[in-house]
Amino acid sequence: QVQLVESGGGLVQAGGSLRLSCAASGGTLSSYMLGWFRQAPGKEREFVAAIRWSDDNTYYADSVKGRFTISRDNAKKTVYLQMNTLKPEDTAVYYCNYADKWGQGTQVTVSS
Repeated sequence: QVQLVESGGGLVQAGGSLRLSCAASGGTLSSYMLGWFRQAPGKEREFVAAIRWSDDNTYYADSVKGRFTISRDNAKKTVYLQMNTLKPEDTAVYYCNYADKWGQGTQVTVSS
């Protein structure tokens, strides 16, 4: 079964950048999407970005378009989320998702 481990979160000032990584192990990634979601305190988990493993098509939430970029490294079975021009409202726990699997989450905090 696929297991997902996120890394790369941290504290950054508004306008700064972070790169999150999601490493997949224990299974074969095929035609599903591998995506990033986030959950801020007191809010529901929301979609951020996704990439289809089979054809590299990418999808973004409107709130992050033009600022975040999702990419993948096939050989490492790793997906990245490059986050630029971060805003305080991007503060959340970021989760990696593949099919019905979720990672443990990584905290991103953006100070104003």
